[in-house]
Amino acid sequence: MKDGPRITIIYDGGCPYCVAQAKMLRGLDREGGRIGWVDLTARRFDAATFGLKPEEVMTQVHGVLADGTMVRGMEVIRRAYGAVGWGWMMAPTGWPGLRWLCDRAYAWFAKNRRRWSWTASACDEGRCGG
Repeated sequence: MKDGPRITIIYDGGCPYCVAQAKMLRGLDREGGRIGWVDLTARRFDAATFGLKPEEVMTQVHGVLADGTMVRGMEVIRRAYGAVGWGWMMAPTGWPGLRWLCDRAYAWFAKNRRRWSWTASACDEGRCGG
């Protein structure tokens, strides 16, 4: 892909669920490069580069659009699926009424992801935030 990524996702590389979702989206990005990836657990990661505080970046997924706009939470998920041609699958999460519900469901999930068994090992080490 000649142009830069449509969205760059700042994700928690210490969270197994987050890593699995990133892997799935990379697989859907058949042309490659439509999504950029930044692991917030990488040694050289600096939240300030993105105008964020370290404690803020751990609370939910963040994304930077091609024009520099920052998006957060469920909007990142909607944009990521749209970037790889699967936007139709997430479209209902943006419909009036459902958007409110889905955004809050994501916020609850992000805040409570330590409680989920499939993320317990990394989260027990304090790498999942929330």
